[in-house]
Amino acid sequence: MEAEFKRILLKLSGEVLAGEKGHGFDFDVIESIAKSVKEVTDLGVEVGIVIGGGNFWRGRSSGSMDRTRADSIGMLGTVMNSIAFGDTLIQLGVPTKVYSAIGMEPIAKRFSSEDARKELSKGKVTIFGCGTGSPFFSTDTTAALRAAEIQADVIFKATNVDGVYDKDPNKFQDAVKFDTLTQTDLLNKGLTVMDAAAASLCRDNGINIYVFNLTDPQNIVRAVKGEKVGTLVTSK
Repeated sequence: MEAEFKRILLKLSGEVLAGEKGHGFDFDVIESIAKSVKEVTDLGVEVGIVIGGGNFWRGRSSGSMDRTRADSIGMLGTVMNSIAFGDTLIQLGVPTKVYSAIGMEPIAKRFSSEDARKELSKGKVTIFGCGTGSPFFSTDTTAALRAAEIQADVIFKATNVDGVYDKDPNKFQDAVKFDTLTQTDLLNKGLTVMDAAAASLCRDNGINIYVFNLTDPQNIVRAVKGEKVGTLVTSK
């Protein structure tokens, strides 16, 4: 089966890189996800990646710390995750470039949308660290922003549930799953798939979001091939 998309933006949470340890890195988990990304690139799909930093730091849990400084720590966490995931891809033989939204050379190249698009067109996986480079913006918003900047066909939002529900399926047995809905629905219904800024950015730029479960990393490959493994959130 051929790929349904030419260029995707994969959004991963930082927590997923920690596996059951809950903190830091679980390299077995990282390798399993990276192998699925490799399969996707072998299909000819161009892949950009945004990774959160929650396996190291969550700014909203920083107590009385100034929000700007707390978010700065979170940005550093995303860079550590980007470097670790990028290294795993490189060891698998996948050409990879890590970018940072703020100056951090030679650790990571300063982000440029034009440069990133050029690298993607050459078959390199591009990983975007440091969020948007500004406090108060989530990595979901970063994913929406980078997807627009690299002209991605879709955002793949890999989560711990198999799609979007009307309420938390881990708490409510009668939760109903949506096969499709719009980003306007997300905003109007208050569904917490992505924050409002990210959903609005996707809607305004015509970018669809595909939400699926990452417990099985092969779902990334299945989603790329057009198999129904989650919920499609459309921009219209």
